Amino acid sequence: MHPMTDIKKIRIEAIHLDQDDPKKCTAKKLERRGLIRCKTRISSAAKRGILLDPLSETLLSPSDLNLIEDGSLVALDCSWKRIHESVRIISKTTRLESRILPILLAGNPVSWGKRGRMSTAEALSASLYIVGRKDQAISLLTPFKFGDAFLDLNRQLLEAYSSCNSRTEVEEMQWEFFDRPSSDI
Repeated sequence: MHPMTDIKKIRIEAIHLDQDDPKKCTAKKLERRGLIRCKTRISSAAKRGILLDPLSETLLSPSDLNLIEDGSLVALDCSWKRIHESVRIISKTTRLESRILPILLAGNPVSWGKRGRMSTAEALSASLYIVGRKDQAISLLTPFKFGDAFLDLNRQLLEAYSSCNSRTEVEEMQWEFFDRPSSDI
C-alpha cells in the first residue's frame, strides 16, 4: 500500500473573480478535472484555513499544515493587474489566515521564469509541496503542459522550503537562493 493513501486529501478552493480569460484560467481547469472547487462568491468560500495572498507579509511554511488540514487551502484567482483591489476585498470579508509563498519562479508560458508571478495552479501546487503534501502537489500540475517545467525550475527550492521547521527558516532559506531586496529604496 502506498503511504499517501491513508492521508486525507487537503480541501482546495479558489475564489474565482472572473477577471481573466476563462479558457486560460488554471483554477477553472483544475475544477473541471475535479481537483479543486471554485467559488464565485467570497461568502461561500471556506471559513478556516490559509488564503494564498501575494501581498501578505507572513510566509507559508511547513508549520502551516495543521491550519490547512483543519480548514482549507484557498487561492485567490484574479488578474495580476487587479491584485491589490482583489486582495483588499477578500481580506475585509474572510477570516482565512493570509500567507505569501516564498520566492519561486513561474513555469507557465505567460510569466515563465518571473519571480512570484505564478498561475493559481502553480501557487496551489507549491503550497501543498511546502507543507509536505508532495503527491497532491504534483497531481495538481498534471493537467498542464507547463507542470513539469514549473517543478523542474523549482524542485530544489521546494525541497529546501519543505525541509524547514519554521517561518524564519523559510525566510532565511529563500535568501540562500536569491538576493535580498535592497533596503535603500
